[in-house]
Amino acid sequence: MGLLVLLVVGGIIGWIASMIMRDNTGLFLNIVVGIVGAILAGFIVTPLIGGAPITSGVIGIQSIIVSLLGAIVLLAIINLVRRGSVR
Repeated sequence: MGLLVLLVVGGIIGWIASMIMRDNTGLFLNIVVGIVGAILAGFIVTPLIGGAPITSGVIGIQSIIVSLLGAIVLLAIINLVRRGSVR
């Protein structure tokens, strides 16, 4: 059940991040960016500010915002590598 929640929430977060960055990468990359961004931000940022990462199954506003920021940063890095500019 936790994996399904991570896929759904990660997909939504990746889609929102791609809308914020104005990037048209596709559904699969949106899901991957959302999940990887959520995991990285959950392990790096969440211990610094306190709270539970989205990977623990706790879906709160703090974990969603941290995951969204992680997905946006990851999408910016992907754009920088692919295109040479962040947009």
